[in-house]
Amino acid sequence: MTTPPSAAGAAAPAADTAARLTGLVRALRGHGLRIGPAETVDAAAVLDLLGFADREQMRAGLAAALLRSDGQRAVFDASFDLFFPLGVGTPEALRGSDPTDDAQDPPRFGRPDPLRDRLRERLAAALAADDRAAQARLAGEVVEAFGRYGTGSTPGSDGWSAHQALGRLAPETLLARILAGLREQGTDDLSDRVLADEIRRRIQDFRAQVSAEARRRVAELRGAERIAERAVAPTVDRIDFLFAGREQLAELRRTVHPLARKLATRLAARRRRAARGRIDLRRTLRRSLGTGGVPLRPAYRLRRPARPELVLLCDVSGSVSGFADFTMLLVQAMSEQFSKVRVFAFVNRTAEVTDLLRRGQGDLARLAARILAEAKVMGYHGNSDYGSALAEFAEQHLAAVGPRTCVLVLGDARNNHRDPNPEALRRIAARARRVFWLNPERPALWTTGDSAALTYADVVEMHSCRNARRLGELIARLLPV
Repeated sequence: MTTPPSAAGAAAPAADTAARLTGLVRALRGHGLRIGPAETVDAAAVLDLLGFADREQMRAGLAAALLRSDGQRAVFDASFDLFFPLGVGTPEALRGSDPTDDAQDPPRFGRPDPLRDRLRERLAAALAADDRAAQARLAGEVVEAFGRYGTGSTPGSDGWSAHQALGRLAPETLLARILAGLREQGTDDLSDRVLADEIRRRIQDFRAQVSAEARRRVAELRGAERIAERAVAPTVDRIDFLFAGREQLAELRRTVHPLARKLATRLAARRRRAARGRIDLRRTLRRSLGTGGVPLRPAYRLRRPARPELVLLCDVSGSVSGFADFTMLLVQAMSEQFSKVRVFAFVNRTAEVTDLLRRGQGDLARLAARILAEAKVMGYHGNSDYGSALAEFAEQHLAAVGPRTCVLVLGDARNNHRDPNPEALRRIAARARRVFWLNPERPALWTTGDSAALTYADVVEMHSCRNARRLGELIARLLPV
């Protein structure tokens, strides 16, 4: 049996509304959003004022009360759809229908699939017309027809899969058909390339609708809070560098300059505090003689701090290129906070890429690829060799390191079972003011496989740095001022 629909405009009991709102807030906090009691009270006031008649207006009101930046909106929208769904159970358009077994099981090779063909025809028409309402209805039908897995006989074994449904429907293969149909209709106000990009965007939006519908159906089986924790993509600053896709890395690059401004403000505040120096105990005691021994006016050893120098030593091999790419861009954006910034890249050979990074400010999307193509960072093979790279830096570029220099080494320390050469790192550490190693892997992996992380951790401080939020925290805390 299907569950009766629950319209967004229906009056909701106060207890149920409070439970949904607090569940939404807990889910958002679980994704790292800073939401306190004040924001939660504001959100409750928004619900009381707006009511449930207009769901999109309610969504916008809650977002305004709970969020602090645009980058949090994707997590909020996905979580909102789980706790305040448009309906429950089978979509209304499908109630009363009896899907055949052919709809649930893929047809055998070479045999026709009439249901799939009908859905593809309707989807092509809806995408060509940019009919959002029709696309939303089709998303529900596609999940109902192709997304179900399991038999339900074993608890927890059944559910709904957007990947399975989209794999069966293959909406991306409709691009050529839609473009041909639009050309026949005389749609020539846009170039073919621009029109193709627009159709791809519509297909991507439809895929997101199917994913949202599958999450909603699974949330009814497993619970909204559990699905919000496991199936909602994190905010961009919490995406793991090692597992970020192309689109996620592109989104990360767009956050470079806002993050750089925030970190520059924090470093400037630390610099102002550090300029006061430490308390001069002798002068403070002398001053206290005039106040009966009470040190009302402490004296400080004033210092004139000079801005430190920064050297980046980055592994740009394929496994960690996204991490190194983002960090180099971030440090370049913060270069005004340091008297000098020099960047060196390596795979198994080391080369300075400071000028390449500075010249490439207009095209940041493929920074690591340009470095691999234009800088001599590889020898006779293309595998990482930290020992050789550190040795070459210590032999040829050690003059870049001085008593005011902070060195950041970026890499996972995966050395392909070669000699890690910790002595070369000791030479660098002995000459520098501070050396920190930022590793994008979690510490539990530092003892596995070909990792030499613990060997290097005996020489310099090594910190796990898996996402942009952690990177910002470490830079603001560790870098000297």
